[in-house]
Amino acid sequence: MAYADDVVAEYGVVNLLFNNAGIAHHASVEKTSFKDYDRLMDIDFWGVVNSTKAFLPHLIASGDAHIANTSSVFGLFGVGGQSAYNAAKFAVRGFTEALRIEMLSTHPHVGVSCVHPGGIKTDICNNATVGAGQDQAAFADFFNKHLARTEADAAARTILKGVEKNHGRILIGPDAVAFDLIVRVTGSGYQRLMAFVDGQQSRFL
Repeated sequence: MAYADDVVAEYGVVNLLFNNAGIAHHASVEKTSFKDYDRLMDIDFWGVVNSTKAFLPHLIASGDAHIANTSSVFGLFGVGGQSAYNAAKFAVRGFTEALRIEMLSTHPHVGVSCVHPGGIKTDICNNATVGAGQDQAAFADFFNKHLARTEADAAARTILKGVEKNHGRILIGPDAVAFDLIVRVTGSGYQRLMAFVDGQQSRFL
C-alpha cells in the first residue's frame, strides 16, 4: 500500500497498472513440494492481488484507468509437470475476470484485461526450478528452442493494443491463439493431446 501511495504522491495520478509477476517450476504433482506450491502462489498470484489491491483505489479515483494482469497460456489449459504454475495462472485469470465484471458494473472507467502469453523469449525458464532428479538446463533449452517464439517487445505491443481496445482477454503469440481455440473446440478433449505431448517431452528432459 505504501508503494502505491508513494507513486501517487510523486506523479499525482495513476492511470495504468501492469502486473507481470512470473516464476516457473517444472515437476509432477507427486514431486512438487508444498513449499514449491507456496512459492509460486506467493509470487505469481499474490503478487498480482497485492498490487491490484494497493493501486485500485487510486485507479478508480483517476477517472480513466486500466489494469492488465498477466496470466499465461497455461491459465487457459492444464499442462503436465506445471501444476504449480497452472494453479497460480488459473487463479490470476479467475481473479482478473471477476475484477473486470465488478469494474464494468460499478466503475466502467476502469478497464481490466487478462493477458495470456504463449512462449515468449524471456528468462522465465532459464530461472525456473525443477523437481528432484530433473535437468534444469535441459528444461530451459527445450523451452527456448521449441516453445519461445514471440519476442518480448512484440508481446508488449500486443498488450498495449489490447489495453487500448479494452479487451477482456489478450492472447499473445500464435501458440496462445491456437491453444485457446483448441480448448474452446475440444473442451476436456485437449487433455489427451497434452498427455501425449507430456510423454514426448519427457524424452528430452
